[in-house]
Amino acid sequence: MKSKTDMNPKVEAYINKTNQWQAELIRLREIILDCGLKEELKWGSPCYTVDSKNIALIGRFKNFCIISFVKGSLLSDPDGILEQQGENTQSARVIKFTTELEVIDQTDRIKSFLAEAIKNEKAGKKVEKKANPNLAYPEELIERFNLDSKFKDAFEALTPGRQNGYCLFFNAAKQSKTKHDRIEKYVARIFDGKGIHDCTCGLSNKMPNCDGSHKTLAK
Repeated sequence: MKSKTDMNPKVEAYINKTNQWQAELIRLREIILDCGLKEELKWGSPCYTVDSKNIALIGRFKNFCIISFVKGSLLSDPDGILEQQGENTQSARVIKFTTELEVIDQTDRIKSFLAEAIKNEKAGKKVEKKANPNLAYPEELIERFNLDSKFKDAFEALTPGRQNGYCLFFNAAKQSKTKHDRIEKYVARIFDGKGIHDCTCGLSNKMPNCDGSHKTLAK
């Protein structure tokens, strides 16, 4: 395992504050760091990168914790270990754990997946995204769903029109970082059940749409 100097203090704090799945996350972290990846905290969860490219994330849910491979659909998985989390997920694949022993048992497979993921990233391999006739979820939004099931529930509780509005706005950004930034900016609004063009100040004369009345609050 890497030395303490290679451990990101923000990730250390994240894990130390974790009451559930702490042993499992510590074990996953050890495995990942042993593969030479850089440790960062992105979107509130531990993220592991190579050459500034996201390779994998670890996260916690109520009933399990996960390791998520950002381009997991490119990985060789003859035994069907990797799971597609949600029917709209095209790229990311996850492995779920409920005990530390399960993590230990999958150590070799995890390292194999990470080695292949690193090789794919350095080779510049990309996931061919298929058109979704219903709703085109950006992969950055799927990643956020994988890290926060409550956020996923809140988004899916929105009306189809509101969901589509957000997806169009997120997908309009060309860079992945910009998509992530846009998603984070609207997390609170989504949890409130508001669409991207909905009024949040309560002053609009065209409810639920915003008519710009909020601008008077700044005067």
